[in-house]
Amino acid sequence: MSRRLWLAIAVLAVAAGLTQLAVWWLTPPPPPSAFAGPPRSSYTLHDFKLTTLGIDGKPTLFLTAPQLDRRNGDHALYINAPHFVLPQANGAAWRGAARFGWVNAQGTEIKLLGDVRVVQPASAGSGQNVITSQNITAWPREHLLTSTARTVIQQPNATLSGVGFRANTATRTLELLDDVHGTLQPAARHAP
Repeated sequence: MSRRLWLAIAVLAVAAGLTQLAVWWLTPPPPPSAFAGPPRSSYTLHDFKLTTLGIDGKPTLFLTAPQLDRRNGDHALYINAPHFVLPQANGAAWRGAARFGWVNAQGTEIKLLGDVRVVQPASAGSGQNVITSQNITAWPREHLLTSTARTVIQQPNATLSGVGFRANTATRTLELLDDVHGTLQPAARHAP
């Protein structure tokens, strides 16, 4: 082989190497993988107790449950089998339980899902009310409860059911919104 052929091969090899280096330097990095996997908890608590405070520093909610998960994406709380207490300024606290619960990142909205049961304690003017539904949304700071599902309210002498429900825990008012049915039992008469 001649010297010119070796020189041409060497020049082509150097040019190919420089071209490859230029491609590596000038090519943008590959985009990150779009697959993020299943949502993961930023933390999980077992057998916990949670207290939320209002603007005035007084408790607006006490919550206990066997498990709580907080997810990175929305910072909401996902709760298994929550038991809760809604304290009241005047009168006894409302108590309840559900199969699942969700609390938004700000702690201002609570969704209770699956076999929800809320007990309004008896007061001087009325007996205890037991409210059952498949879902209830609560805003503890505003003392409001709502539901769009069928709701049953059991009172000492009556059972009321309807679709949709609103309650104000501060004023002790309960309201069924649609398709309302009731069963009233007469009060017991005392013999003279």
